[in-house]
Amino acid sequence: MCGIVGYIGSNDATEFLLSGLRRLEYRGYDSAGLAVPAPGGFRRVRAVGRIDELDRELQQTPLAGNVGIGHTRWATHGPATLENAHPHLGGDGAVAVVHNGVIENFQAIKDRLEGQGYVFRSATDTEVIAHLISDCLKRQPPVSDMAANHYEPLALAVQAALLQLQGTYGLVVLFRDWPEVLIAARLGSPLIVGVGSREHYVASDCSPLAGYTDRIVYLADNELAVLSADSLRVVHRDQGHVRHRIKVLDLAAGDVDRGGYAHFMLKEIFEQPESIRNATRGRLDLDAATAKFGGLNLTARQLRGAKRILLTGCGTSWHAALVGEYQIETLARLSVEVEYASELRYRNPPLDDDTLVFAITQSGETADTLAALREMKRKGHHALAVCNVVGSTIANEADGGIYLHAGPEIGVASTKAFTSQCTVLAMLALYFGRLRHLGFDDGMRIIGELQALPDKVAGALGTSARVQEIAARYADCQTFLYLGRQFNFPAALEGALKLKEISYIHAEGYPAAEMKHGPIALVDERTPSVFLMPRGPVYDKVMANVQEIKARGGPVIAVVCEGDRDAARLADEVIEIPATDEFLQPILSIIPLQLLAYHIAVARGCDVDKPRNLAKSVTVE
Repeated sequence: MCGIVGYIGSNDATEFLLSGLRRLEYRGYDSAGLAVPAPGGFRRVRAVGRIDELDRELQQTPLAGNVGIGHTRWATHGPATLENAHPHLGGDGAVAVVHNGVIENFQAIKDRLEGQGYVFRSATDTEVIAHLISDCLKRQPPVSDMAANHYEPLALAVQAALLQLQGTYGLVVLFRDWPEVLIAARLGSPLIVGVGSREHYVASDCSPLAGYTDRIVYLADNELAVLSADSLRVVHRDQGHVRHRIKVLDLAAGDVDRGGYAHFMLKEIFEQPESIRNATRGRLDLDAATAKFGGLNLTARQLRGAKRILLTGCGTSWHAALVGEYQIETLARLSVEVEYASELRYRNPPLDDDTLVFAITQSGETADTLAALREMKRKGHHALAVCNVVGSTIANEADGGIYLHAGPEIGVASTKAFTSQCTVLAMLALYFGRLRHLGFDDGMRIIGELQALPDKVAGALGTSARVQEIAARYADCQTFLYLGRQFNFPAALEGALKLKEISYIHAEGYPAAEMKHGPIALVDERTPSVFLMPRGPVYDKVMANVQEIKARGGPVIAVVCEGDRDAARLADEVIEIPATDEFLQPILSIIPLQLLAYHIAVARGCDVDKPRNLAKSVTVE
């Protein structure tokens, strides 16, 4: 959930490290720091709070050097204090370490090391790693020419320490006595090596590397990279030296800036017509009236043999899975179950052999979703992924899958990834439907709706000014209710989540008919109810639910199809969106809810892109 950067080469390390940490701010953090080797030890600059605080400290205490590491910390072990900020030093200052992940047995190791005389200055599990590596380094026999041996003693010391750890880590290690080398290692927490001209970079995702290099190496679990300015050597815990594959980074520096928008979230909301177009590009087969996917790695016969589908994810991805449940069951008449990944990983549900599992994730690194995927694979199920990040752990470990092609999503509150996930799941529903019972004409009608979707999303984005007016009127409210039925119920859940995430207002999502079974007790003149009610089979039922709220004095904000005069006569506020087929309605309905959350958060003075307590990629349990 934190950010890591590292550099070794002939240029000044600090410029890249600070720039890289700024690009990693979206991941969520509460402190930051840098370290570079110096004669006799390390120079560290650390700060609690935002990167701007670290920048101010660096102006007072400049760091210079051709190698260095940096980190943004999201507190797990110990509060956000200067002592707990990374990098951490080990032993007598022999090593410096930055670390993402959680070490589950850190207390037992800490007790042992304290018994040996090691002094701890923080409450973190990371300092345990630093001292442990230092301890293992002392036990390595001296080598006269370290470089000639590819710094093997250093790698062996790090590996010896890692073998004692239980948990997850992505870490980078600097050595006081060998400042010409960096070591990076991962298990369950992503690390990427950037390959330059007589220089190497390390980062916890691709965004810091954009504009610096377009050649990257994804480290796999249990791999360790030994980096100097001129060389990169990758070693696997069980296989020894392995040949690394250099891939092309398809990410430009402009992809990770705000592009003139006030916030990344707003930029990404307005990128949704293009991200949805990218999700469908090349996947709509007009000759066969179906969708097509190149990465499922299963034959049509194998896919047709599926009798049940299990969708799993966390947070926004779980809401997308709920939309997918409605889509697949409606279009394919195939039984679908949706599970929180955090629950599935510890459950033992009875799943038949003909069950397909799809893990849904934006980052491809979510710890709970990865663990659920691994558990399903362990039990012999085909485990597939719907994922946005190429080269991510889930993308690599799944038996097959579908990329979203949504582009980088920097804002912590997911927007374009959600609509792309729903679009991919709609195409998956079409695919299974055509395998099973949908006729050609139905397939072509659905394709037509999918092709029209980007322009309709652009139409929904035209409500932004209207939504901003509504947001100004209700920004001081302390509770919101979000209500929808059928396909729009998951969209109501997602709309409530968006408001909670970035404005810190309490919000709940419900099926509209469930209001009278308890939640209606919350309704008063200061509790707005946001109804998702585009035209469809249950429109009249939702209108009756609106009447129930109005009879109790509750204000109603209604998201309706363009030209809906019936709702306009009843609701206090109306937001009109284009009409579409029912199975795509959540993709349009969520647009004004994303905008409502955004504009309310701005009106309340909240930090939209970096909401409190949250992180973009949840790589810890």
